[in-house]
Amino acid sequence: MRNESNPRFNWIPPAAALGAGLALRLFFLIKYPSGSVDGTIYETLGHNWFAHGTYGLDAVGRITPSDIRAPGYPAFTAIFHLVRRGETPLLLAQIALDLCTCVLAAMLAGLLTPASFSVQARRRVQLAALWLAALCPFLADYAAVNLTEVLATFLTALALVAFAAAALGNEKLSWRLLLNGTDNVAPPGGKTSSFLKSTWFVGGLAVGCGTMVRPETPLILVALGCVFLWRWRRPADWPKLFRAGALAAAGFVLPLIPWTARNAISLHEFQPLAPRYAQSPGETVPTGLYAWTNTWLERYRDVDQTIWTIGDSPVTIAIFPAAAFDTEDERQRVAALIAQYDAACCNFSPEWNAQFAELARERTARHPLRTYLTVPFQRALTMWFIPRVEMMGYTGDLFPPRKNYEDDREDFLVTVLLGAIGIIYVAFAVGGITRGLSKRVLSGPQLWVVAFLIAYCIVRTTFLTRVEAPEPRYVLECFPIVYALGALVWARQSD
Repeated sequence: MRNESNPRFNWIPPAAALGAGLALRLFFLIKYPSGSVDGTIYETLGHNWFAHGTYGLDAVGRITPSDIRAPGYPAFTAIFHLVRRGETPLLLAQIALDLCTCVLAAMLAGLLTPASFSVQARRRVQLAALWLAALCPFLADYAAVNLTEVLATFLTALALVAFAAAALGNEKLSWRLLLNGTDNVAPPGGKTSSFLKSTWFVGGLAVGCGTMVRPETPLILVALGCVFLWRWRRPADWPKLFRAGALAAAGFVLPLIPWTARNAISLHEFQPLAPRYAQSPGETVPTGLYAWTNTWLERYRDVDQTIWTIGDSPVTIAIFPAAAFDTEDERQRVAALIAQYDAACCNFSPEWNAQFAELARERTARHPLRTYLTVPFQRALTMWFIPRVEMMGYTGDLFPPRKNYEDDREDFLVTVLLGAIGIIYVAFAVGGITRGLSKRVLSGPQLWVVAFLIAYCIVRTTFLTRVEAPEPRYVLECFPIVYALGALVWARQSD
């Protein structure tokens, strides 16, 4: 007899979504193949590690140990380069991994759907999230380039799913979480049957592995701690808080131990992550310049013209926008510093750096809200709503509209289309939250999970607005949340 409460799973709709996602990713691979400077560094580290036994870069005719990048993505690239030379095996593996991220986003959407909903209603929400993820061009684009985004987002999505399941009482991972959005089998006494299957532990392990890919991944634990320290603030809940924290911490620390030990032995330093500015040993970092750009830099194009250029190439005062100067005197001081930099063949001294730091202090003293509120807010808007054409060779320029349309119609139309898609996806997420609250879809434990997901987006975005190079790709790790929340627009109890 057929079980109406758990109807047979129909694989055709999700297979169609994944098929469409595969086609989109192959389109980007064929139409917009691209490489990157960072990708070359990752692949060199991985090659030297696997081929020569030294995790490092070529310097003065030999391979020198380095901690300039965490080893997660270099190891990932090396595995596929060992199979076959060239980028194709690596990029095909990233496409497959990105499709797995789509599945994880669907699982997360199912977890957000109340257990009171029918299995069919829950699967409809999961399918909506799967389609949103499969057809999103932003991560699909990065599947065709040798950068960390696809792997980092997969591990982030895995951690979010594990923590969401644990918060909802599903403390053992199972395929029921994928098919139904709930386990429906509570372990005896509220304990898991296996330590390694604990969703708290698996979530922490995913964060630890993600930290070996992108060093800001522990921000997931920051958001988790903020929400659940409040949820379990009463003494009666402290045992649950301690147990969850201990399991997550154990999983998180485990992947960091080999890397930390290697750095202590080979480089004689305590470095469980990666250097703050990804600098090589002995390399001078223009922290004063970064402090100064944090008082005005809002647009992504200014990152490429200033942050990624100074230290490598000569520059002129013309690269800085008018917003970089409050007065003509300030402009002259910056012009003098740039002249010193060019005269020194793109080198800078501690005194040069200190003068930029002084300019930053003066600008912040005059307008503290600009440095700590206005500029970060504008950076957040840029990271979330930029058209994201940086990997496609388009300029991304919209203004003035008529001139850009006449100069390059394809460039302009692609920019408008991708910009609109970004806005639509965020609108879906906001709409999902609104519908969930107004229709009582989100209640009880689901509300705490949604609070955790939103807290992670806020914490990550806030952190990124204060880094020296706020690149839009750094918020892609939040997009599984956008897909899952957006799918709640289709949540309804009746079928």
